[in-house]
Amino acid sequence: MAKPGQGAKYRGSIHDFPDFDPSQDAEALYNAMKGFGSDKEAILELITSRSNRQRQEICQSYKSLYGKDLIADLKYELMGKFERLIVGLMRPLAYCDAKEIKDALSGIGTDEKCLIEILASRTNEQIHQLVAAYKDAYERDLEADIIGDTSGHFQKMLVVLLQGTREEDDVVSEDLVQQDAQDLYEAGELKWGTDEAQFIYILGNRSKQHLRLVFDEYLKTTGKPIEASIRAELSGDFEKLMLAVVKCIRSTAEYFAERLFKAMKGLGTRDNTLIRIMVSRSELDMLDIREIFRTKYEKSLYSMIKNDTSGEYKKALLKLCGGDDDAAGQFFPEAAQVAYQMWELSAVARVELSGTVRPANDFNPDADAKALRKAMKGLGTDEDTIIDIITHRSNAQRQQIRQTFKSHFGRDLMADLKSELSGDLARLILGLMLPPDHYDAKQLKKAMEGAGTDEKALIEILATRTNAEIRAINEAYKEDYHKSLEDALSSDTSGHFKRILISLATGNREEGGEDRDKAREDAQEIADTSSSGDKTSLETRFMMILCTRSYPHLRRVFQEFIKMTNYDVEHVIKKEMSGDVKDAFVAIVQSVKNKPLFFADKLYKSMKGAGTDEKTLTRIMVSRSEIDLLNIRREFIEKYDKSLHQVIEGDTSGDFMKALLAICGGED
Repeated sequence: MAKPGQGAKYRGSIHDFPDFDPSQDAEALYNAMKGFGSDKEAILELITSRSNRQRQEICQSYKSLYGKDLIADLKYELMGKFERLIVGLMRPLAYCDAKEIKDALSGIGTDEKCLIEILASRTNEQIHQLVAAYKDAYERDLEADIIGDTSGHFQKMLVVLLQGTREEDDVVSEDLVQQDAQDLYEAGELKWGTDEAQFIYILGNRSKQHLRLVFDEYLKTTGKPIEASIRAELSGDFEKLMLAVVKCIRSTAEYFAERLFKAMKGLGTRDNTLIRIMVSRSELDMLDIREIFRTKYEKSLYSMIKNDTSGEYKKALLKLCGGDDDAAGQFFPEAAQVAYQMWELSAVARVELSGTVRPANDFNPDADAKALRKAMKGLGTDEDTIIDIITHRSNAQRQQIRQTFKSHFGRDLMADLKSELSGDLARLILGLMLPPDHYDAKQLKKAMEGAGTDEKALIEILATRTNAEIRAINEAYKEDYHKSLEDALSSDTSGHFKRILISLATGNREEGGEDRDKAREDAQEIADTSSSGDKTSLETRFMMILCTRSYPHLRRVFQEFIKMTNYDVEHVIKKEMSGDVKDAFVAIVQSVKNKPLFFADKLYKSMKGAGTDEKTLTRIMVSRSEIDLLNIRREFIEKYDKSLHQVIEGDTSGDFMKALLAICGGED
């Protein structure tokens, strides 16, 4: 069994079996495979309950007792995915990796994803063991085989990783950190073309600790994460490999959590990937992977495996998983800190927020007004012209066009657009034409009118707007509907949910930085109230803190809370609360952690599965287009491994799609 480093805690899910007797286990396996058919339940129960070291002893005892090869017998008796999983468990990790790479290089085509996953994630020692195992098992040189089957910069980076010579010194030079960050910037963003060799040298050789600081420095220097530059400057398998290296530098456990999620999401399961990861990480960091999986995807790894697989294969995978972390359970201490670090960087780095819609150069409101009038005059409507003008002007410029249109033609541009357009396109274009505060006011009004209330829309708007935006919305609501927003919320909602919305609608959130002493006090108050079992007091305490403290201060509160309790505050909310109150508090927490990611999640959910939630999609695209839609795009592709542009293109159609893609502002 893999042993943790000195002072580190073991994070695998598989442990040495107590009172282990390899001869007894060998006999049990022999009996399970004797005669007609095999006892698959007994096989999986035994093999998944022993560590890899113990399995090697069982193999030896089996050969000594019966003169037969245990792996060969298992292959003969079992079949399909279950056989691949069990046989994988019987091999030492280095030989298991060697077999995966041999399969990836064999036959027609190469499984580049497998090569990337293994070589980007293994330590120096694991790489050296892999190279030796490959030589022993196949009497071939791994480097020569990879060179023969790959090419270009992708091949060069794989060869660098195969050396297993990444620096391991934790002592970091600040000067070298700054120099490497600058060298990467000059090799990519500042260069005509890209100096791939510089990326390969730095990302392939520097220590993990050093590179994490380089990534921080790069973000501070350029205003964008290193991943964004890699996507912009590199391409193909080389780009995928470098992104995998960066992810593993940041957090190997998070990288594998993402790989597992992608292996099981959607139609069909990538069983080879699922098996490879569950086998290879079961004695290394499965507990960390489980925690990060639950944090990122709001479901346990156990539950996703349970719903996505079947039979003995499922049972064996669940044994390797080692337990079910319900979505609101306790964190393991180390993983709690990892969970915090997943978004803590956004709190300290000054990431520049950027929209995708900017003021048009050489803006001419007179020409735009005339072009729009012509597009709507006579029979038929020229939707392309309308989309092109409206989506490529800032909101301030659109207001000038409205005024010019009225001055020239004595007509209301909004009324004309409303009569000429219809459906989703009309809602989108008319939304873009409204000033942002009046648009939000209208969305709030629509959420409260008619039968039923759209609580999700109320939460989304009120939980994410700044004080200045909230105050402007209040004024716009009063002006447009002759009623205060507070009165409208009071008459349409009730209980704690009403109190939360009214508190947010005052726009009186503190705007200073963090106060560490006060943050510890706030965290302690939440912790004490959480353990009291008094739901009413808990909701009141959460409201007082989450609805009034500044974002920087709340980030510090969340960190202190994790240190005190080993719980993430978001999971406490999900465990202790329910309904609209829970949804409102979760939205606030997610917005504080990473607002662009919050909106990226909302956009993804509006388009995944059967049917599209066009209202949510339109509302976010309109309201964030000049604020942070570019940041949302980056978070979207980072989390879902596909661009916002791609998903919109695949989920919408016609002129509505054209307008959305124009607002999206480009393909990542």
